[in-house]
Amino acid sequence: MRLAQESGTISEDVVRSAFSATEEGFLAHVRRTHQIKPLISAIGSCCLVGVIWRGTLYLANLGDSRAVIGYLGRSNNIIAEQLTRDHNACLEEVRQELRSLHPDDSNIVVLKHGVWRIKGIIQVSRTIGDAYLKKPEFAMDPSVTRFRLTEPLRRPVLTADPSIHTRVLRPQDKFLVFASDGLWEHLSNQQAVEVVYNHPREGIARRLVRTALQEAARKREMRYADLKKVEKGIRRFFHDDITVIVIYIDHEFLREPNASVAELSIRGFVDAVGPSNFSMLDGQN
Repeated sequence: MRLAQESGTISEDVVRSAFSATEEGFLAHVRRTHQIKPLISAIGSCCLVGVIWRGTLYLANLGDSRAVIGYLGRSNNIIAEQLTRDHNACLEEVRQELRSLHPDDSNIVVLKHGVWRIKGIIQVSRTIGDAYLKKPEFAMDPSVTRFRLTEPLRRPVLTADPSIHTRVLRPQDKFLVFASDGLWEHLSNQQAVEVVYNHPREGIARRLVRTALQEAARKREMRYADLKKVEKGIRRFFHDDITVIVIYIDHEFLREPNASVAELSIRGFVDAVGPSNFSMLDGQN
């Protein structure tokens, strides 16, 4: 928000700078605290951001959270289009990218227990944080086997450089689904947009989560009700964490020059609602 306000607009450069500032800020925090809290060097996160500015959608992501748009086809059927690129070593193109960046490292990607992982540790190639895989100064103690590298870090094996996608929104574009990989592990892009298109708006994100969990239960040959009873510490063996946001694209609203939005910001998980400042860019939406 600060960078957008300073530049007076939204652009790919502004979005990229925001990612860079977030990464630098977190690494500065790690630098201040890792001597007393060494595990903070191993904390990292995927990141997915979307901004609609003057009819153009700007998307940026690190990791394997995904943005999918649902649009109407010529036969008035809903069609899914993935707008972001997954940065996950399970994809051949990501493995090839890593090998080209690290030609002298035969262990840059390792197949471990049937899963491709960078240095045999992590699946995603781009993140915020995970400092121990980016800077030698944040190396983990070898006694922490989960994050042990087979050799000292010579150069970063992960990056915080996002993939950025822009799209001028069209009248047939109806909604966006932002979700972590826990959803896409169990639902295809097309399945997700069909759920959104064929059900009421209210509670639609919750419906997507429930649909994914029902599929996870089916794969385990168990009832959905029984899956919900599994304790949190064990649930990870059944499905990954799932976060979903659905954004409906109301074109009439976007075309209205004097349209305003509620000055409200909602933070997940903490039940905190407070004032925001969506109209900071000279009162423009």
